[in-house]
Amino acid sequence: MSERRIVVDPVTRIEGHLRVQAVLGDDGKIVDSMSTGTMWRGLEVILKGRDPRDAWAFVERICGVCTGIHALSAVRAVEDAIGIKIPKNANLIRNILNATLYIHDHIVHFYQLSALDWVDVVSALDADPRETAAIQQKISPRHPLAAVGYFRDVQNRVKKLVESGQLSIFNKGYWGHPAMKLPPAVNLLAVAHYLEVLDFQREVVRIHTILGGKNPHPNYLVGGVACPINVHDTGAQGTMVNEVTLNYMRQVAQHAIDVVANVYIPDIKAIASFYPDWFKYGKGLAGINMLSYGDFPEIANDYSDKSIQIPRGAILNGNLNEVFDVDTRDPEQVQEFVDHSWYKYPEADKGLHPWDGITDQHYELPPGSDGTETKFNWLAPDGKYSWIKSPRWRGHMMEVGPLARMVIGIAKNVPHFKEPALELLKELNLPLEAAFSTLGRHAARALECQWMTHKLAQYIDDLTANIKAGDETAANMEFWEPKTWPKECRGVGPCEAPRGALAHYCVIKNGRLENWQAVVPTTWNASPRSSEGQKGTYELSLIGTPLADPKRPLEIIRTIHSFDPCLACATHLYSPEGEELTSVQVC
Repeated sequence: MSERRIVVDPVTRIEGHLRVQAVLGDDGKIVDSMSTGTMWRGLEVILKGRDPRDAWAFVERICGVCTGIHALSAVRAVEDAIGIKIPKNANLIRNILNATLYIHDHIVHFYQLSALDWVDVVSALDADPRETAAIQQKISPRHPLAAVGYFRDVQNRVKKLVESGQLSIFNKGYWGHPAMKLPPAVNLLAVAHYLEVLDFQREVVRIHTILGGKNPHPNYLVGGVACPINVHDTGAQGTMVNEVTLNYMRQVAQHAIDVVANVYIPDIKAIASFYPDWFKYGKGLAGINMLSYGDFPEIANDYSDKSIQIPRGAILNGNLNEVFDVDTRDPEQVQEFVDHSWYKYPEADKGLHPWDGITDQHYELPPGSDGTETKFNWLAPDGKYSWIKSPRWRGHMMEVGPLARMVIGIAKNVPHFKEPALELLKELNLPLEAAFSTLGRHAARALECQWMTHKLAQYIDDLTANIKAGDETAANMEFWEPKTWPKECRGVGPCEAPRGALAHYCVIKNGRLENWQAVVPTTWNASPRSSEGQKGTYELSLIGTPLADPKRPLEIIRTIHSFDPCLACATHLYSPEGEELTSVQVC
């Protein structure tokens, strides 16, 4: 059998740097693949010896897309270690901040980071705006922008970009690729929605500026939240919770409901109707091994099933009839391995629970690779080949993210996950197994985003009601001073980030951080293979995917993007001297 080697390095339109290499068989389908994180995350080293109350501000800078979720996980970890209970208002405000993040992240992921894998921007120039307007009115009759003139204006904007020779934000796409299936009228509709969402994402994150002072990277606080509550002062429009800002946030939440219902959901259905085969490709570990930590507690300091709105659990070996409970504190459950990662452990083949985690870098090319240590052409699989560690749950590789949450929600019979998913599958005339795919991940994310817009509105109403009842407490400062802490303690802050299961772990000694480890969603999904040869989630998801044009491997990008990779979270690189280490030109 002849084999062809394909390398995508770096994968773009993601946060950070990812390298994917694949082997193409005679039938034009991928028969083997490897994913490599090409940057090293040094936050664990940077945090050692620091004040635990400051950790959130450091780890939050891991990523500029998922913004505040690392801070939330960090403050939860420190609060867990010290034994801090947060007030009701703090819990509600954190849920509002997190729901805002989910809505922003999901919409940006589909439109700005993934849509151009399915939409041919240049093809939109051949569209008849009248046809596009008719399609808009059919799929989204409540959308306010459905006039022929509106779509003609969008088309003219794109035309000017094309005629100038500079496609700006639409540059370097695989326009005209044989795998592009949307007709011109639908392409024009998608381009218009792409531009609409660019405006909306700027609006929705203003909630972060009210409650967290800024975006990205809103402020958090060990013990609660940092924003003041004062309903007696209604004139301030800044970072204060009062009647004015509560009403404004309520308006933003309603706008989010409208955008997702009238733009995002219809576009997902349109993509699904023109790309039915993509409910077959990209399965990976979907429906087999899936993990969720659960999140959005509606009772402060209570992470039981009666409180959390995103369900917690693990599914193994495709058995949806049994959902295992998950305990991030259990050293037998969560472990990180470095069999194929550029780190070293005292016992090379033994996994470590994050409280005992070690971040000791050890870079070497795997034997049999083609190239040098600074410029490799092909990495061999028999050795270390990634800066990403390999986390496992009870020894199993796991997929995390919106699809995992949806499947676990269905398996646990959680109505707000089960009913919309089954309804959409019925509308598309698809079985549940079709969700275990590249397009299934997009559909799960869109449904979750729709649910989250309503939760955002609910949490704003709940906060308003609690404040009107006389509660204006935003933080518990009882254990703020280190002298009140145990001499030695440790904690974990499990979260469900938009991309999946996230937990920061801390060990505190004498008021300082003795150890800090972060196990992030992309570490789970982008991890290299195990010592037994089991492929990581990304790697497995590419197997069996056909490529229409191996010189332009669009299909690889489609599936990898469906996970919403964040390599900045999984890996990080810095130089002690601060100089540039490498320069990458993206073609």
